[in-house]
Amino acid sequence: MSELARARRVVIKVGSALLVGEAGADAGWLAALAADVARLRARGQQVLIVSSGAVALGRRRLGLGKRPLTLPEKQASAAAGQSLLMRAWEEAFEPHGAACAQVLMTRDDTEVRRRWLNARATVDTLLGLGVIPIVNENDTVVTEEIRVGDNDRLSARVAQMAGADVLVLLSDIDGLYTADPRRDPQARHIPRLARITPEVEAMAGGANAEAGVGTGGMATKLEAARIAAAAGCATVITLGHRPSPLSAVEHGEAATVIEPATTPAAAYKAWIAGSLAPAGALVVDAGAAAAVARGKSLLAAGVRRIDGQFDKGDAVLIRDETGLEIARGLVRYEAADARRICGLKSEAIEAALGYTSGPLVHADDLALANRGAELA
Repeated sequence: MSELARARRVVIKVGSALLVGEAGADAGWLAALAADVARLRARGQQVLIVSSGAVALGRRRLGLGKRPLTLPEKQASAAAGQSLLMRAWEEAFEPHGAACAQVLMTRDDTEVRRRWLNARATVDTLLGLGVIPIVNENDTVVTEEIRVGDNDRLSARVAQMAGADVLVLLSDIDGLYTADPRRDPQARHIPRLARITPEVEAMAGGANAEAGVGTGGMATKLEAARIAAAAGCATVITLGHRPSPLSAVEHGEAATVIEPATTPAAAYKAWIAGSLAPAGALVVDAGAAAAVARGKSLLAAGVRRIDGQFDKGDAVLIRDETGLEIARGLVRYEAADARRICGLKSEAIEAALGYTSGPLVHADDLALANRGAELA
């Protein structure tokens, strides 16, 4: 499969039904998947894993059986099971010399810009260090009001945050069918979709109750694919219950590919340019204006004035000294600190603030103003 082979950054979602067996974590299956992931990493690809399983492992440790759990019991199970989950992943990747890191998130980490920026920075740093982030919802403290809901949606939000090219949803089925193949023998497999239509949504069944430990179903996978597509990320839905599922997909085994609507970079820039209300403005000198117009980061040294009040992660306008908007971006300092470092060279920022977050606005977080209409 060309999408997976070409991807720079891949997010893999693993559900409880795949990872957890009757005796706990399925070490054999995890070892095979780890070898598959190691193969991708050996050819230069970065991999993040969104893993369920903490609650399922923890309830066994706590002796809570298979009955429905209360919210406090789910939180207690997550607390008891998270260490078991991480141990299972660490043992799976140890033969390949790959380190893992636990990343726990709530919905706020994917929706509140300041926390989103912090989470993204952590993930980027881990990947840059060659570490595999193992992401899970923070079920120990999360309540129903702030839940992402399930790890299909979380994996799509992580793919969006990380700028991933491909999201792989490992399932108990090898992709989308025209109907539930467990109930309709005439159901046809759909290998590829350009977009998700209402007709496609109608094909999705409910959660797989037979699995007993998971919460997702094809409907949540399509919802995740819709989020990923809007972020420029292709989605692959395929069967996880087989040796080396990633390799199997690359060698032509059945899967459903849902194509992205754009590229990750273009989707992110469009989000900054059109979806966020600016909270303030940074007025810059001619040199900084020219650098930003060339796609460079905005450094504090080139900023002449700060207008408005904003927090780290807020959207701001970038204007030249005539008032012309050059770009919009996500600022890495709150307004009070930004005022303190106006005009300072980068090496002087830490002395002034006691910390540094790099440029005022990083190039990755900048969307240039579209002035095509003015030039026409």
